[in-house]
Amino acid sequence: MTLDLNTFLAIVAMAAATILTRVSGIVLVRYLSIGEETREALDAIPPAVLMAVIAPTALATGWAETIACAVTALAALRLPLLPAVVAGVGAVVVLRAAGL
Repeated sequence: MTLDLNTFLAIVAMAAATILTRVSGIVLVRYLSIGEETREALDAIPPAVLMAVIAPTALATGWAETIACAVTALAALRLPLLPAVVAGVGAVVVLRAAGL
């Protein structure tokens, strides 16, 4: 196996960009005051990203995935992100086992 220098440099650059983005967010939050409207908008981002990720699956696959997508969306209204995803995964497992 050989290592292509351009591929290696691209991976290192992407890793550096990811780390710098995350660290700069943490550093900037210390110096900014966030209002209630901004906090609410930021709190809406994880469920929006979740729906953007699972919506194509719900529309392009079978009934089990479509129902599990609805379960995930409803769970995301009340639960934090990780339990909502767990509910959706659990729903698709149960529905597939049931033959849907």
